[in-house]
Amino acid sequence: MALDQFVNAVQTLSTQGNYAELCEHLNKSVEVLQRNPGQLDTVLESLDMVQHSLGYLAVLVAKLGQENIENWGDLLGKCDTFISLCNPEQIRFSPNSLSDLCHILTNELVKRECAIRGISIISRAIKKLQVTPTSLTPAHSDLAKLCLTSKCFSPALPFLDTDINIICKENGQFDAVYLLMYYYYGGCIYTALKKFERALYFFEVCVTCPTAAVSHVMLEAYKKYQLVGLLVHGDKPKAFKENLALPKYTSPLVGKFLKPLCCAYNEIVTAYHSNNSAELRAVVSKYQELLTADSNMGLVNQVVASQTRTNIRRLTRTFITLSLSDLASRVGLATPSDVERELVGMIEAGSIHATISQQDGMVRFDTNPESYSSPDMLRMLEEEVKEAIALDKQVTKMGEDMMVSPAYVKKTIGVRGEEDDDAGNRMSSSNNAVSSGSSKLPGYSM
Repeated sequence: MALDQFVNAVQTLSTQGNYAELCEHLNKSVEVLQRNPGQLDTVLESLDMVQHSLGYLAVLVAKLGQENIENWGDLLGKCDTFISLCNPEQIRFSPNSLSDLCHILTNELVKRECAIRGISIISRAIKKLQVTPTSLTPAHSDLAKLCLTSKCFSPALPFLDTDINIICKENGQFDAVYLLMYYYYGGCIYTALKKFERALYFFEVCVTCPTAAVSHVMLEAYKKYQLVGLLVHGDKPKAFKENLALPKYTSPLVGKFLKPLCCAYNEIVTAYHSNNSAELRAVVSKYQELLTADSNMGLVNQVVASQTRTNIRRLTRTFITLSLSDLASRVGLATPSDVERELVGMIEAGSIHATISQQDGMVRFDTNPESYSSPDMLRMLEEEVKEAIALDKQVTKMGEDMMVSPAYVKKTIGVRGEEDDDAGNRMSSSNNAVSSGSSKLPGYSM
């Protein structure tokens, strides 16, 4: 009987276009739907995905919330079809419901080890929730999680490569955990693709997010931030503290709580910049069990290999020629063939310019032949300038929008009002002081 009333209310309010009242009714009907799991399929058959999108969505969320889901394949198909056909106008009245569907669906797909099946579904859900292509939704973290779990990274890249400047709030709020998870998972994806500079940026956003308390997500991001930072800035000539230092706006809680919990990673950073491969390997061996438990051993191995390449690059600034055996001993490699293999890889990657003589086993380091006047270089420069101009315009527009926003204007007027009141109080007290002081002065008559 209760479900019949639910269906009638959904159909009536949807037809009337009274979506605000419908949302209130759906919130009150959550318990009714959860108490009648066996009749939810009948309810879905009575509702139309397009005309009754909000009601249909509420029933789908209730079905996914069951402990033992029956006909999983059929339910997944209904979720897929619904996200494609649902009415965006109705969804805008309750975006948190669609986000809840994405969260529950993602967790279920990961638990059933079929994460790849949900990638296209969540991608379409994000586009339904987004106000603009540069806005962040709670479902972004679900997509990144599915792509990372399934090791299918390419569907997430169009979203990850787009810089975020708007956060889509649901009922005036946005749960910070989804922002942290999006940037953490995104950093992991970029790390797997060896796009370390972009990965470092994502981990930095996660660690420097304004917070009143640190979380485990921030802790794991900080561990990877240190390791990826070595891969990005390890060969820089400047002091490593400047290269790996977090921005000044970082919460003091990060230094107070996170750094003491990352002693192993702090030692790795110190050993890396000692330019001593034996010392770095000793630290890695010391904390091998911890690094493996953190699932960071593969990244640490890349850091160890990176130190060798960094030491080779450092020697190119000092020597013009070196024998392979001498170079191997200086960078801590076992044999000349090992260092030759590293040199060939670095030459192919363009990180150094050198010539290896097979006759006498000597290496000659050359200067960079790039004259910065080639068409490719000019094209790259032009693209960078265009990006800088676009970023400047975007920042200017965001500043203008903020200046006219009601919240900013209200806050500014409030601050000015307080300042005027304070100034008036100070003036009044000053006048009183002068008046009281003047009464003590002797009077003069003409």
